[in-house]
Amino acid sequence: MRRWCLVAGGLGLATVLLAAAGVLLVLRGGISARAEPSPLEARLARTLRSWAIPGAARDAPNPIPASPGALAAGLAHFADHCASCHANDGSGQTALGRNMYPRAPDLRRAATQELPDGELFYIIENGVRLTGMPAWGGPDTAEGSWQLVHFIRHLPRLTEEEKSRMEALNPRSPAEWRALEDEDRFLRGEEPPAREPGHGGHGH
Repeated sequence: MRRWCLVAGGLGLATVLLAAAGVLLVLRGGISARAEPSPLEARLARTLRSWAIPGAARDAPNPIPASPGALAAGLAHFADHCASCHANDGSGQTALGRNMYPRAPDLRRAATQELPDGELFYIIENGVRLTGMPAWGGPDTAEGSWQLVHFIRHLPRLTEEEKSRMEALNPRSPAEWRALEDEDRFLRGEEPPAREPGHGGHGH
């Protein structure tokens, strides 16, 4: 019993020290999201995230068999829900992804690809506190999240044809919708409506 108390106390102390180190690293850069997280900070954040996920959830196998249908569903879901931050290719090279703190990770790299399926699923469903990763889980989302896990595994082998399909599925900005409406009116021989200054230009 005493040995167990010592082990638990040691783990508790280690957790507190790691958390304190994380706070100090964050405070060092103030509140700005422009600073690049240090390698130590990134490693610490990944370690704490892994510890916070229940073991049973992390070790859960993907119940959705790998198939072309599951991959296609995951591709469509990723293009519509995830690409605005992670980019269609999973690189994280978008205006949102590059300016988050921490940055949206490159999902093609080992840091993500080596995570267990259950951990990826848990992150998709529950999000990650103090990051830009939202919780997408709901009453009927499990199948879609497991399909996303299949697609994330596929990202290192994504083809140009698949990227083109995803571009057609990406959410459009208001400016893009207005441009499409104007193009449609033009093709029908109608005059486009007058726009106020600033409308139909580049969105920010």
